[in-house]
Amino acid sequence: MRALVYHGPGRISWDTVTDPAIEDPADAVVRVAATTVCGTDLHILRGDLPEVKAGTVLGHEAVGEVVEVGRDVHHLRPGNQVIVSSVSACGRCRPCHDRMFGQCRGGGGWVLGNLIDGTQAEVVRVPFADHSTHRLPPALPLDDAILLAEVLPTAYEVGVRNGEVGPGDTVVVVGAGPVGLATVAIARLYSPRRVIAVDLSAARLEAAVRMGADAAEVPGRMIAELYDGPGADVVVEASGEPEGFVLCTRAVRTGGHIAVIGTPGKPATLHLESLWRKNVTISTGQVDTSSTPWLLGLLRFGRLRVSPLVTHTFGLDRVLDAYELFSHGTTSGALKVALRRE
Repeated sequence: MRALVYHGPGRISWDTVTDPAIEDPADAVVRVAATTVCGTDLHILRGDLPEVKAGTVLGHEAVGEVVEVGRDVHHLRPGNQVIVSSVSACGRCRPCHDRMFGQCRGGGGWVLGNLIDGTQAEVVRVPFADHSTHRLPPALPLDDAILLAEVLPTAYEVGVRNGEVGPGDTVVVVGAGPVGLATVAIARLYSPRRVIAVDLSAARLEAAVRMGADAAEVPGRMIAELYDGPGADVVVEASGEPEGFVLCTRAVRTGGHIAVIGTPGKPATLHLESLWRKNVTISTGQVDTSSTPWLLGLLRFGRLRVSPLVTHTFGLDRVLDAYELFSHGTTSGALKVALRRE
């Protein structure tokens, strides 16, 4: 088969590799119909995640068709259309029993495209398939379905839920990339008083307004007004940049929440000398994808509109072009870039 192979920082190629096969009785093999490029993939390419070894097939989000299952897979059969979760769950360990699948201690967690070969390929082996896939409703568009693999659960679980967004809140989202914009859309379900998006890219600020932000601005006056005024109830750090975290600490109100959702590639300074007296709660998190069934229902019944997040589509064999476009998303206008089997 063909797949995107990581060869070390700055080096990837679209290569012929060995077809994946069942290695454990709980595995399934899935023919990929659609996958995406994620900001975390760019971090890998920059060398920010040294645990990813050369020779690994990248990617951790997919929708596809089951072609083979191991003998311990009971809820899938060949021909089923599934969403492949970015997080694998053994279903047996204590974190999995607590629905903290991202912290799985039984060999799961974030493994696809990280510790084992991932989804930017024609075919992928999915470990713990019963617990790590979701059946795809026939009427759900691929562009919506692929967002359920990681983007929407991350925005909800690590941003909206951890930040405890509630009715009447002022919510600030720092970073209007795909996950930040998904946070804007999901936060609106909780009847906040105001949702504000902050980014340096004019194209992404325009996208934030389309996704439901009440205001979308570059850092500056808005943050200054929040700092000097009442502050925001919830601030979601979705940029992954140290400067973004500092903006969050300036925007949050006394007793407010900062939910760190971005993937940091370098250290960020925590100014406790300014924060210690503000009773601020700071949360971080690895997505669990335990919310995927609930989010799937919202999409099916039209309660959540997220298809505008997918701005570009390529054939799977043009994955290198997709990486190039996505890596310049702030200027190209690219948000989520989908790759489809043709």
